[in-house]
Amino acid sequence: MATIIETQEHKKIYRDGDKLIKEFDETFTKAQVLNEALNNARVEETGLNIPKLLDVKKTETGWAITREYIEGETFADIMAKNPEKFDELLEKFVDIQLEIHSKKSKHLNKIKDKMHDKISASGYDATLRFDLHNRLEGMKKHTKVLHGDFCPENIIVTPDGEYYIIDWAHVTQGNASADAARTFLIFNLRGQKDVADKYLNLFCKKADIPKQLVQQWMPIVACSESVKNIESEKALLDSWVNVFDFQ
Repeated sequence: MATIIETQEHKKIYRDGDKLIKEFDETFTKAQVLNEALNNARVEETGLNIPKLLDVKKTETGWAITREYIEGETFADIMAKNPEKFDELLEKFVDIQLEIHSKKSKHLNKIKDKMHDKISASGYDATLRFDLHNRLEGMKKHTKVLHGDFCPENIIVTPDGEYYIIDWAHVTQGNASADAARTFLIFNLRGQKDVADKYLNLFCKKADIPKQLVQQWMPIVACSESVKNIESEKALLDSWVNVFDFQ
């Protein structure tokens, strides 16, 4: 018998034995749900350790995706319980992200296409949108797998120490600096500026990427986040979008 384990806006998540069922309401189109399932299948093919897609089906109110249920703790919970191991755990967190970036999947959507759409949909004025589009177009084209929402909550560690990366709804392919900028933004939006700074320094060191390349993506990812229209995030996002000189 399926048991509800989480309720999100327009989504419910159930556990049914060794299966996890993500049920979408009617606000999600068939194409959106099938695209998420397809992305999951494509990432599986890279060899990354992720829950396997099992089923996609129509429900009374929308659509549902069934995946493997992974028993374990989130990386976020482990970090919270072991503050003395924070640096060690953060290093592992970055290593997992770099493993993702080491993979390729040529049929995934491109990060540039997604960001152009987000910029166009944002509420910023036409001049600023024009500058952001130009900045984005000038970014180097890469084909690395990008998680799109990489944070400690999206890693599950099993009792025997194996880790699984979950939530591939936002996966794309492109420049790893964009993914790092997104993770940096997530920590900052949570008020964890010190963690964000430490993460970014560690990521750039391990990836051998100049910090400036990640910073170039920051106004773009901030603009993309702004389309959610979350009032509590507006001041921080505005400061990120507007602070950079787009000459």
